[in-house]
Amino acid sequence: MKFKLISLGCKVNSYESNAIRQMLFLNGYEESQISPDVTIINTCSVTSVADQKSRQIIRREKRNNINSIVVVMGCYSQKNADYVIKECNADIVVGTSNRNKILELIQTFLKTKKPIKMIDDDVRHLKYESFGVFTLPESTRAYIKVEDGCNNFCTYCTIPYTRGNVRSRDKDEIIDEIKHLISQGFKEFVLTGIHTAFYGIDLKGITFSDLVEEILKIPGLYRLRISSIEESEIDDKFINLLKNYPNIANHLHMPLQSGSSSVLKRMHRKYNVQDFVNKVNKIREVRPDIAITTDVIVGFPGESEEEFNETYEFIKKVNFAELHVFPFSAREGTPAYEMSEQVDPKVKNERVSKLIELSNVLYDKYFNSFRGKELEVLLEERNKTTGLLSGFTSNYLKISADLPDEYIGKIVKLKVR
Repeated sequence: MKFKLISLGCKVNSYESNAIRQMLFLNGYEESQISPDVTIINTCSVTSVADQKSRQIIRREKRNNINSIVVVMGCYSQKNADYVIKECNADIVVGTSNRNKILELIQTFLKTKKPIKMIDDDVRHLKYESFGVFTLPESTRAYIKVEDGCNNFCTYCTIPYTRGNVRSRDKDEIIDEIKHLISQGFKEFVLTGIHTAFYGIDLKGITFSDLVEEILKIPGLYRLRISSIEESEIDDKFINLLKNYPNIANHLHMPLQSGSSSVLKRMHRKYNVQDFVNKVNKIREVRPDIAITTDVIVGFPGESEEEFNETYEFIKKVNFAELHVFPFSAREGTPAYEMSEQVDPKVKNERVSKLIELSNVLYDKYFNSFRGKELEVLLEERNKTTGLLSGFTSNYLKISADLPDEYIGKIVKLKVR
């Protein structure tokens, strides 16, 4: 049988989709974009736009491949399973669990020809769903999922309701997967999860920093990157790891969301701006030239011009290397959806534009500070537009070079121009 797999949203979805892909390969399936017997769509629900895109793709695939069994999984289907079956005509719907039962469900559907819905409604008590150790498609960077779920309940976010409680993956399985992928030629590993650095809070005797230390000691590991880490999760041990292990990437993504302490309080974030800047200063004591990037939500309910200006000035003060800027998206079922003083969309867009402009200035400033210096680059792919090979430095600068294909997957020293 032939299958087609579409993965939307975050790197956790990409990881899980690759696990499903390997499971199908091992059971004799062949991947094909043309006339698939099975179409699997891994959905996203982080914003209203993501919801809309998920719906559109489910309908498109059902329309374009009328003889294909359409399987829908992920965050959107977790909270909209009945709609996905009745209005989008999906054949099999699972949510953020039961993904490792997809083969079994496909066989059941082939026998009964009746729609199947397998959703765990009580996501707060799920166990970690292991896909085992697997081989990734050929690449140079591997994403390693270490946990699932989130316990934070920020007032704007649906993820705790769709992904459930924090569940940590077995440490030995993580280590085995990384060792296996090193033997396959992978050089960079990115630890990821729904709330990555919450790893270990449901376990005894291990923290996220403990896990990172064990990984850093694995022979042959060239570079370890953390997909995202909150200010409150960067403990003294983690800072010592930054100081003592050069193979931990010289880049941290630390979500800020707002540079106004009053907005952070309404968001139910667990820090204020002074906490954040204090932690950044401690990090830069051991890594002065580290790239610190961040996420910012603009136009949270009640965000005044004064609060936005506080955010703008705070971002300049911290001197981030780059920003990921998002307009606030009201998500039904969250506390922020019910808040008064929703910000006018025009105002939100204006503020987004201002922060994107600031991000461009900050990135140019950071990039220019390395011009003329030689940095190690892990070359990953050929740019289709320029024809050059490109890859990333430890501090996440994208560098290109005119080199032949045999350099893909190689580490080379290149001068930043």
